[in-house]
Amino acid sequence: MPVTLLGAAEIRALAADLDVTPTKKLGQNFVVDANTVRKIVTAARVSAADRVVEVGPGLGSLTLAILETGAPVTAVEIDRRLAERLPATAAAHGVPDGALTVVAEDALRVSELPGEPDVLVANLPYNVSVPVLLHFMEHFPSIQRGVVMVQAEVGERLAAPSGSKVYGAPSVKAAWYGAWRLAGTVSRQVFWPVPNVDSVLVGFERDAAARGTEEERLRTFAIVDAAFQQRRKMLRQALSTVLGGSSGAASEVLDRAGVAPTARGEELTIEDFVRIARA
Repeated sequence: MPVTLLGAAEIRALAADLDVTPTKKLGQNFVVDANTVRKIVTAARVSAADRVVEVGPGLGSLTLAILETGAPVTAVEIDRRLAERLPATAAAHGVPDGALTVVAEDALRVSELPGEPDVLVANLPYNVSVPVLLHFMEHFPSIQRGVVMVQAEVGERLAAPSGSKVYGAPSVKAAWYGAWRLAGTVSRQVFWPVPNVDSVLVGFERDAAARGTEEERLRTFAIVDAAFQQRRKMLRQALSTVLGGSSGAASEVLDRAGVAPTARGEELTIEDFVRIARA
């Protein structure tokens, strides 16, 4: 029996049955278009050999599109009404027993998942998309690639190269884990309710070689935060509090790292920031 997808009318009926009104607080905008969820799964190159984790499955439209490939899915859902209904929805749409595992928990608090997922596919709530992504990349090194749908502004930041106007702390922190790219645009009209922002797909591939230890990651991220909190200042000033307490001390560290003390954070790559942390 093939897995079938949810239609717009069924999604609204499910929401009404559960007394669920999509809320801005949880960033809930449900995808009601089958072509869009299949587009996301295709962009993520999901096959039956993968083990997928999905964050915020909601009523299950994207979940079913992933399961349609034959890949097992672990879905992390904070709303208990949605988490409790999802297995029944999956069963009614032809999903075999054991293919779907639902974890009813806040994605930002999850530290263990069954089955060591290797692909992340999600329509991420706009208000927590970057923290959720960084949390999953940090805590689940088994995740090797993925595609997420996020607010266009957030997606552009995640995929931005150094030197661009939207390059910032999220861009650098994401780059610690691997390469990020824009993988497509999504019309507002495929959502219910229709959001007042545009969405994009962002794809990523984890780097095979780790950039450093956990201690180095924490040190690097602290330097990144300091650099972009005062992004108009030269690094010798912006980093003075985290590199010795004065601009002179910061300049010495930057010189050792091979980074110009007069540079600004937006000019540096992740490799530059790692060298500063090690220096």
